[in-house]
Amino acid sequence: MFTSIQLQDKGRMLAISVLSLACFSVYANSAPTDVKALTFAQAIKIAQKNDPWLSGNRHKEDAIMSMSKVAETLPDPKVSIAMANVPIDGYDFNQEGMTQFKVGVTQMFPRGDSLALKNEQLRKESQAYPFQRQDRQAKVAVTVGQLWLDAYRIQQTIKLIERDYSLFEQLADVAQASYSSALGKTRQQDIVRAQLELTRLDDRLDLLAQQKNRFEGQLLQWLSDYAPDVNPEDKISMNSMTLHGIYLGKDYPEIDLLKPELVVAKKWQQPEELVMFFNQHPAVIAVDKKIDAVKTGISLAEQKYKPEWGVNASYGYRGDDPMGRSRADLVSVGVTFDVPLFTENRQVQEVKSAVSKTEAVKTEKLLLLRKLLGAYSSGKGRLLRLNDRQKLYRGTLLQQSHDQAEASLTAYTNDDGDFAEVVRARIAVLNAEIDALNIEIAQQKITLELNYLFIGTLAATSQNISQQDYASKGNLQ
Repeated sequence: MFTSIQLQDKGRMLAISVLSLACFSVYANSAPTDVKALTFAQAIKIAQKNDPWLSGNRHKEDAIMSMSKVAETLPDPKVSIAMANVPIDGYDFNQEGMTQFKVGVTQMFPRGDSLALKNEQLRKESQAYPFQRQDRQAKVAVTVGQLWLDAYRIQQTIKLIERDYSLFEQLADVAQASYSSALGKTRQQDIVRAQLELTRLDDRLDLLAQQKNRFEGQLLQWLSDYAPDVNPEDKISMNSMTLHGIYLGKDYPEIDLLKPELVVAKKWQQPEELVMFFNQHPAVIAVDKKIDAVKTGISLAEQKYKPEWGVNASYGYRGDDPMGRSRADLVSVGVTFDVPLFTENRQVQEVKSAVSKTEAVKTEKLLLLRKLLGAYSSGKGRLLRLNDRQKLYRGTLLQQSHDQAEASLTAYTNDDGDFAEVVRARIAVLNAEIDALNIEIAQQKITLELNYLFIGTLAATSQNISQQDYASKGNLQ
């Protein structure tokens, strides 16, 4: 049995414990000494190296470039070998003057500038692939970065709850001791309430563990080290992980906005102003290259109005006549060409088809620009609201929650407060800290989305974007 003095001392110690815990932030957790933390930048770098899509895209570009070289080459000449005008009454090569052994060569020449235009079309088509890879790398950075941040949020939330779990256990012990001693105003329902909150914390931890497994599983599919292109340094960092857990460390990057003047400012830019930036986006440039390629297809289709030419030459060897006199050998040279007279159902329709394809690709660009504009509007609006909430939490709400918890606990330890109010106040502090963490992570995730929209300002060339730089600066480069 506890004495009154012991209960008061235990209550004061509990108050000191609560106040001490309140001084720690979510970032004060110590890192395991035997596990190497996976940083935000490392996750993006490894994911890019492991992305088979990039390798496949390079192979497609190489295939198109090889086909462009094929397209500018003349078709192979055709050689014919024949025995001509052989008499069937005796199959004597020397019997008739018309009988000859004939060798011919035929070379066709495509219509107009078809070869040059086809080569140009394929080269323009291949120019889109480097920009597609830039866009893919940026999307990988957004996807992996957001998964990392989600996993980090769950990991730190679990640590926050585990930090307060021991505190609620102490509250339950104090309530049990006070109730058993019949000293103070503790009631049986206070004990039940303390046990109930512990059970609820257990349930929250189980739910968070499920979410942690989900996000880590999604993250690991980008980080698996079986890919042959991963360098040894990256494999070392990945070998510190298992399929059942990733340690992300206690710090997360403060991602800077690429265009804060377009995002943080209260002014909303007009679509025309934003399109100037979006036209530099790799995805938009890739569509522009595709448009250039299909435009060349119009000129290529117009070549069908021109004739296709062919040149043939043959040499005919003749034997001696029956009297033994030699006969002159024969040489033949000729030109063939087709005459595009009936163009209504062929050439005209092919040109119309090429024009329609060009207009269809132009609509792809329009739809992409509208998508980028919509993403900008959504991202900016959400980020501004989150910034307001963060100011509210940092400036007022967190401090008020801690003050309320301190006041409730002080009143309870002096037998002048209600135990249920102490529990509610501590739960409110925990929820406020978790909400503040969620707000900060949501800000970083939206910043990733917004930076993706403006990566064209970093990608001045068609070289691969360095996502590690994106992770430390505006993090899509």
